Amino acid sequence: MANGKYILLVEAEVLPQFRAEVAEAAQTCLAHTRAEEGVEGFYQTAHADDRNMFVFLEVFASQKAHEVHMQQEYTKMFFSALEGKLAAKPKFTRLAEL
Repeated sequence: MANGKYILLVEAEVLPQFRAEVAEAAQTCLAHTRAEEGVEGFYQTAHADDRNMFVFLEVFASQKAHEVHMQQEYTKMFFSALEGKLAAKPKFTRLAEL
């Protein structure tokens, strides 16, 4: 639904030697993201048994709100900070409310 919530689950395996650096970049982006209009929830976590597997749960009021988020300089800087620091391409899963 185009006007419904836009919910993403993102999983990214960070190379161990870059874990602290990527976590810091994520934290820098977090406060800005949570302050955006249209962001209903934004969580940065890691698997309990594999701290290098980062998991982000992102809830936006709409797809448009997500698009606005992706255009922000701090979001672009975060994606730049990931370059060369992941074990594989991140997995993006679009979720829907029940």
